[in-house]
Amino acid sequence: QVHLVESGGGSVQAGGSLRLSCEASRYTDNMGWFRQAPGKDREGVAAIYTGANDGARTAYADSVKGRFTISQGNAKNTVYLQMNSLKPEDTAIYYCAAKSGAWFPPPLFKSQYNYWGQGTQVTVSS
Repeated sequence: QVHLVESGGGSVQAGGSLRLSCEASRYTDNMGWFRQAPGKDREGVAAIYTGANDGARTAYADSVKGRFTISQGNAKNTVYLQMNSLKPEDTAIYYCAAKSGAWFPPPLFKSQYNYWGQGTQVTVSS
């Protein structure tokens, strides 16, 4: 079992930034960030694979490329999502996810992840 706790959500104006944090109860090779807006399906935002010896591998949804950055913290069981140039359409509940076993490239499909956090609200106003 992996227990995930997210933090860092909040309200910000368009163009602003937020950093989300996710602390896992233990390390896993694959972690990801997903989001779900009202009335919409949960979608993958960013994912990271840290099982390689030569550095992490990341993947991003097209809608956030160049604006969001996923990274691993100094503590290997912590993952961050730095969100810049936020837009109103980024408003959603953001969930941290972890996958048992290694998968490369890091997947952005919710069906690939076994463990989920409770979510943190991100609201971007225009």
